[in-house]
Amino acid sequence: MTLTPIELLKANAPTTRPVVALSEGTDPRVVAGALAAHHAGVADIILVGPEPEVEAALQAEGASAGNGISIHDPAQSSLTETFAAEYHILRKHKGIDEAKARQAAETPLVYAAMLVRLGHAAGTVGGAVHTTGDVVRTAIQVIGMKPGAGMVSSFFLMYPPKNAQPGARAMLYSDCGLVIDPNSEELANIAAASAASAHALLREEPKIAMLSFSTKGSARHPSVDKVINATNILRERHPNLNVDGELQFDAAFIPSVGERKSPGSAVAGQANVKIFPNLDAGNIGYKMTQRLGGYLAIGPVLQGLAKPANDLSRGCSAEDVSQIIAVTILQALES
Repeated sequence: MTLTPIELLKANAPTTRPVVALSEGTDPRVVAGALAAHHAGVADIILVGPEPEVEAALQAEGASAGNGISIHDPAQSSLTETFAAEYHILRKHKGIDEAKARQAAETPLVYAAMLVRLGHAAGTVGGAVHTTGDVVRTAIQVIGMKPGAGMVSSFFLMYPPKNAQPGARAMLYSDCGLVIDPNSEELANIAAASAASAHALLREEPKIAMLSFSTKGSARHPSVDKVINATNILRERHPNLNVDGELQFDAAFIPSVGERKSPGSAVAGQANVKIFPNLDAGNIGYKMTQRLGGYLAIGPVLQGLAKPANDLSRGCSAEDVSQIIAVTILQALES
């Protein structure tokens, strides 16, 4: 059975615990999840926010700063001046002057991202309060893109329940949270990034299904052509990857159906990476798998950034926070 991110880190904890910066250090769920990750021995934590409010949130959990739990108040931190100067350099071409750069550096999202950019933290997590747009925009502006990535996309890790039917397996779904209607080129980029993410986080060789409402020409439509073209681009650029498409979900997931609809495929019926043709399909698909299938959904996780920064659902739980912290650390260890 595939281990969840927290379980992976417990089993293979790094000698030195990485530091993760939480930009919403006053939110009770964030604090509880951060403390759980710290108590599990997988991370040291920086909670970003007004110091009195963060202290109160810690006290509500019976905890306090110290021993691997730090509070950074951007309005008082000795690092803020350096962060403001760096932000000014990054954004002055967009008309950001020194005063606006100082204001930005005092916001928790920018401050936490700067901790990562300048090496004070291995990664950052936000989104329990802020929107996905705010989290992603700040990450791109401050941390920047990974060379050669082409774009930032997202994915969910999906883990089957303990009482799952035989054949159920951990999977990676992409893109379910960010790119609304990728073209063929973008879809191929998403698939390539997702393959690397599956290798790092599931610790399995990726078997990539390019999903559609058609399998191997069973239907004709421009949206099917998009998936076929993306599959061809991916094969051309990454000939060593196991990829098949276009496939319907049942052909990608159920061995008997996969053998019938795509005979001889090394992916059909066995796929652990599902690439959805657009955000409608991906978002609906992961929520149905989670709510009807009882799968644990961890994400949205961002890929394509120079250093890890991850988003949370605003409906997240403390358990979601601790798992995303673990994901962020695993990404940092792979980079």
